[in-house]
Amino acid sequence: MGSNHSWVSEFILVGLQLSAEMEVSLFWIFSLFYIFSLLANGMIFGLICLDPRLHTPMYFFLSHLAIIDVSYASNNVPKMLANLVNQKRTISFVPCVMQTFLYLGFAATECLILVAMSYDRFVAICHPLQYTVIMSWRVCFVLAGTSWVFSFLLALVHLILILRLPFCGPHEINHFFCEILSVLKLACADTRLNQMVIFGTCVFILLGPLCLVLVSYSCILFAILRIQSREGRRKAFSTCSSHLCVVGLYFGSAIVMYMTPNSSHPEEQQKILSLFYSLFNPMLNPLIYSLRNAEVKGALRRVLYKQRHM
Repeated sequence: MGSNHSWVSEFILVGLQLSAEMEVSLFWIFSLFYIFSLLANGMIFGLICLDPRLHTPMYFFLSHLAIIDVSYASNNVPKMLANLVNQKRTISFVPCVMQTFLYLGFAATECLILVAMSYDRFVAICHPLQYTVIMSWRVCFVLAGTSWVFSFLLALVHLILILRLPFCGPHEINHFFCEILSVLKLACADTRLNQMVIFGTCVFILLGPLCLVLVSYSCILFAILRIQSREGRRKAFSTCSSHLCVVGLYFGSAIVMYMTPNSSHPEEQQKILSLFYSLFNPMLNPLIYSLRNAEVKGALRRVLYKQRHM
């Protein structure tokens, strides 16, 4: 660690670098988005818990997705909101690396849960007669538990690799939270090992799962085209379209951010993509599933009906 350098105990989050009036306006807009995200994901999770008709593997994974979205947004957005109205935009070293750890853990878990959801749809449409056997509750718990454990072990590897680096200045993170690529730019040591592990993780967590999802939906598409009933085809397309929307939004923006050369998009563009992940994606997921899913809307009507007649 070379001894002429002093250890950085806190960082400054530069944020979006806008005028004071614009930042106050964004504070209120982002606060509304964040509150909506919490309420919408909480509603999805609550409906799945309360309505027995939603106690199926598909909605079991959807409940995990809602938990991830709430946790993911809550890890990054509150600090960003505080910085929009606060002149002191510092964050201590330990909270910063913990924010990075949780960010990576939740992001990887969402990737794997989306793959589990695509596998569930593949079995439901391509092997409907064996669905209850293949997608047993034991299999669902194993898939979900493995996604959580493996993702956070992978995030722990990144955390250990960050902690081995000296941070001796500068101490300004050009981001609104401790995003891993922005943090690594401040290390006063060789970060090639970190960059290699990040790239390897992206191949394994982004490209690998995306290929599995595309293979699953290719099989699903062929199976749907073989369905004789027009109503059956419409229902099958409706069941899968919501999940495809979420997969496209999530994997597309992640690949653009982490698997393209840094020179191809400036730091401000990286901030916007991270903002999409932290704020808009957790808000869009329940919106897509609730507006495009008749079963969720039916569950909401049943719960509201019970509340009115209690």
